[in-house]
Amino acid sequence: MKNIYIYILIMAAVTYLIRMLPLALIRTEIKNKYIKSFLYYVPYVTLSVMVFPAILTATQDPISAFIGFLVALIAAYFKQGLFTVSILACISVFITELIIL
Repeated sequence: MKNIYIYILIMAAVTYLIRMLPLALIRTEIKNKYIKSFLYYVPYVTLSVMVFPAILTATQDPISAFIGFLVALIAAYFKQGLFTVSILACISVFITELIIL
């Protein structure tokens, strides 16, 4: 049981350091346009990397998940709202699952 407290303490320290070090080390405004553009896209890339595997494993068949993903991608490309994109993706997965199974 002692090991779990050590793990939690190490995880807390690492999480704190990751958030605290940039504030402590970088005191001036970042003016390099390449670093600014990189930091601008980091949240989007991180969210995509976390969500994409879950998309492909969320249904009974990976084919229906991929079709739902494509439908959502196309709807988002044409600037549909979040609700519309999710409804279209759900409907396409439902219809694909009916056809496949």
